[in-house]
Amino acid sequence: MTGPAAGIPTSTELAIERTRLAHERTLMAWVRTATSLISFGFTIYKFFQFLDKEAPVEGHGLLGPRRFALIMIGIGLTALALATIEHRRQVRALRQAGGGPYSLATVVAALIACLGLLGFVSISLRL
Repeated sequence: MTGPAAGIPTSTELAIERTRLAHERTLMAWVRTATSLISFGFTIYKFFQFLDKEAPVEGHGLLGPRRFALIMIGIGLTALALATIEHRRQVRALRQAGGGPYSLATVVAALIACLGLLGFVSISLRL
């Protein structure tokens, strides 16, 4: 229980809520960044796959479109995982200080991570 009934001053309760919302916004910014990296990687792969069907090219050098796409998606997934871990740690610390609801941003991050893993696997298996 929070608030005056739990002995927490209203100003402290509001400060905790503002901090929690700041953490939510930060995680959502990381979700947007990861989504951009994942979708950009997948788009590059599909674009070059389309071009390769039109006019096949032998070899793509050291870093072809498939590897580049996997790297982009991998970076997006890694950034999302690290940001989610940090967010959960910070929210847990806030919850110990004064409570607060669970994070919906974490649910969105998990859904985007699932989508990114699906893209990573489909490119890895050349689907």
